[in-house]
Amino acid sequence: MTEHRQIEPLGRRRAAFAAGGFALVLFAAGCAGGSETPPPPAPSESQAPATTATTDGGEVPGGVTEAQAQQLCTDMEKQLQSWRTYTPTIGKAGLNTLVGSWIAQNGLDPIAFVRDKARIDTITSSACPEVRDGAISALDIPDLASGLIGL
Repeated sequence: MTEHRQIEPLGRRRAAFAAGGFALVLFAAGCAGGSETPPPPAPSESQAPATTATTDGGEVPGGVTEAQAQQLCTDMEKQLQSWRTYTPTIGKAGLNTLVGSWIAQNGLDPIAFVRDKARIDTITSSACPEVRDGAISALDIPDLASGLIGL
């Protein structure tokens, strides 16, 4: 007998792997540190260049390019209505997935973001304060760093 199995599209597997991997990195970093706060990343680590091509080379506070910051803002803005509709707990999971995917798509160092979750607040405060405020309100958190898994 021939066994038939359905093959899942590769793109969907990669996206799931990237999101799951980021969550695992965040979880492992939080567990490994215990109650200690890890040292802040070195400047070169927190400002790692993107491996994807961008047309806009200017940097915004938080050590990313303007194009990367704008992509994060656009992605977040698209999710605001969903985050307002669902419970904050579900929305926070969506925030983590969104940030993890954004980091992976831009070739940024996920460990640096785990060590300094406030970078997401720094980036969005500079690039799109109204979107950041909308996300904070919808997720019922004091800042975006509070909604990210990890430390």
